[in-house]
Amino acid sequence: MNLFTIIALLTTVCALFAYVNFRFVKLPTTIGLMLIALLVSIGIMIVGQFNTSVLDGVKGLISEIDFSEVLMEVMLSFLLFAGALHTDMDLMREQKWSILSFATLGVLISTFLAGTLFFYVLPLLGLGIPFIHCLLLGALISPTDPIAVLGILKEAKIPKNLEIVITGESLFNDGVGVVVFLTILQIAIMGPSEITPGEVAFLFGEEVGGGLLLGMVLGYITYRLMKSIDHYQTEVLLSLALVMGGYALASALHFSGPLAVVVAGLFIGNKGRTEAMSSETVEYLDKFWELIDELLNALLFVLIGLEIVVVSFLDEYWLAGLIGILLVLISRFAAVFIPILFLRRSVNFMPRTPMIMTWGGLRGGISIALALSLPAAMNKDLILSITYSIVIFSILIQGITLGPIVKQIKLKFDL
Repeated sequence: MNLFTIIALLTTVCALFAYVNFRFVKLPTTIGLMLIALLVSIGIMIVGQFNTSVLDGVKGLISEIDFSEVLMEVMLSFLLFAGALHTDMDLMREQKWSILSFATLGVLISTFLAGTLFFYVLPLLGLGIPFIHCLLLGALISPTDPIAVLGILKEAKIPKNLEIVITGESLFNDGVGVVVFLTILQIAIMGPSEITPGEVAFLFGEEVGGGLLLGMVLGYITYRLMKSIDHYQTEVLLSLALVMGGYALASALHFSGPLAVVVAGLFIGNKGRTEAMSSETVEYLDKFWELIDELLNALLFVLIGLEIVVVSFLDEYWLAGLIGILLVLISRFAAVFIPILFLRRSVNFMPRTPMIMTWGGLRGGISIALALSLPAAMNKDLILSITYSIVIFSILIQGITLGPIVKQIKLKFDL
């Protein structure tokens, strides 16, 4: 099946599912699309017990799509830029220490705590794996997914100051989390004795520092180009070139592409919006990126729902997946509670912030993509199955209940 046919099929399926969700199910788009895709996949698996050709055909289609590559190399840059473009930099600046703490210290705490918990708990299920592989699982599941988080936050009506913290954290800890994952993966492949702490620090600094700097430079260049003209078609095209060219350049330089795109998006969405664009350009730019965001979100969450047909956790690792949900929630709570302890004297957090951030720390396609990128020898099936279980629970259960939980807290404390 050629690329155009695959894209055409997926787009058609997404459009139909979106219609069903909007017309009948009436859930938030990200949740509704994934739920419908998940139910359809389960239906296909049931039918496949009586007619294997149906299941084999769907498996063949899904197997032809390299989910990890499609998300990490194609979708991610567009979705991160679209999210950053509509984020208020002034509000983020007010919460900079909170965002920085959660996106760095929080990711590291969660990675090592989750990895350690998995290392000691999985053997109780007869599934013991090396500690370095547990750390890989901790690293790929620790970053909150900006794509899932941004979609749900629109519906949850969280107080603005906390919303900007969760949004900023999800935009930046994605890039940091990918770097942590890649660093641990390199150690796992080469062996701890082959890599010095200095090399680890250099790799981390190169990826993170290089990505931030590149994003600022490319954002400023694009801003200057936009400021010199007033032609919305060209300015929209420049924003598209910034995302695609900037992400490709970051990858070639071994910098963090996600961080570069986020910084560039914040620059264009704030300074560019107020100083370089006419109101007409702002309107067209916003509509263009909102459409891109909706389309790719639909494709992504439908793909997550359909991936169940090629994941084996239902019959082999379902218990590990269920326990993994609890372990990750514990790790997430520690990862937000510890920074809050240090920041509470200087930052005015709303009541129950640790609970809201724990439950609102959704995982999504990025975690699945990283799990799919693992070599088979690194317990890939087990790690992928646990990851998929956590992502499904995160989006469906946490995503649906986050709004009502926040509403109850606001009523209780009269916020």
